[in-house]
Amino acid sequence: MKIDAHQHYWQIDRGDYDWMPDIAVLNRDYGPADLEPALARHGIAGTVLVQAAATVAETEYLLGLAEATPSVKAVVGWIDFEDAGQIDVLRRLARHPKFVGVRPMIQDIPNVDWMLQDDVQWAYQALIDLDLTFDALGLPQHLTQFHTLFTRYPDMRVVIDHLMKPQIHAQMAGEDIFAAWVAGITRLAEDTQAFCKFSAMITEARDGWTPDDLRPFSDYILQAFGPRRVMWGSDWPVVRVFADYGDWLEVAQGLTDHLNDAERGEIFGGTARRFYRLA
Repeated sequence: MKIDAHQHYWQIDRGDYDWMPDIAVLNRDYGPADLEPALARHGIAGTVLVQAAATVAETEYLLGLAEATPSVKAVVGWIDFEDAGQIDVLRRLARHPKFVGVRPMIQDIPNVDWMLQDDVQWAYQALIDLDLTFDALGLPQHLTQFHTLFTRYPDMRVVIDHLMKPQIHAQMAGEDIFAAWVAGITRLAEDTQAFCKFSAMITEARDGWTPDDLRPFSDYILQAFGPRRVMWGSDWPVVRVFADYGDWLEVAQGLTDHLNDAERGEIFGGTARRFYRLA
């Protein structure tokens, strides 16, 4: 059973997508009717719907979509980590059968040490106490801080989004960013129990990519974490800037074609089912 461990829906008129670039393929509404044909075509049994706005209102909107959409198996939402009073909001959301965890939009926060501030520590312990997950959305400059965070809270169920967004396009242009990324990822893989999402590689490669540009990064993630800690995600519709849903799925399958069927089964479904505890 294939699972897409990372996709989005949004409605532009809601007005809380502050990160949204002025790119036509993104700056439009996306809902279940837009994705369902691709899911059926490629045999995807379910998805994990991930927040795209830093508001509780958007999380509630996504939970409403999930209630009406059987293919959405889980929702990763958002709460304000800087407001300890939102523990009551988190407890309320946690009672929803499809709410599985949260994702603060750390990549968009200027302070690289934000996640280590005293005023946000309550949230990590609350996730542990409520048995919820933490999607780590960051950039390579956050690797050291995430290592500190994950080792501070070893019982927190963590998944790294998008391989921590290595700047593959810079590597393609001749800048050696690979070694520093490998060093940080190795520490996360070896010193913590974090999982990793095999997603958004095409977005980080940008124009002119080939599978060979992606392979060193995918090979290292698979080596460092192993298939039982890696889960494939489409990052749809963001992926549409540079490729279609099926294109990225086909490339991802090619990047894992050296693995056996059981290992590929973990990456394309089993890992996500276990991590998010999907029915």
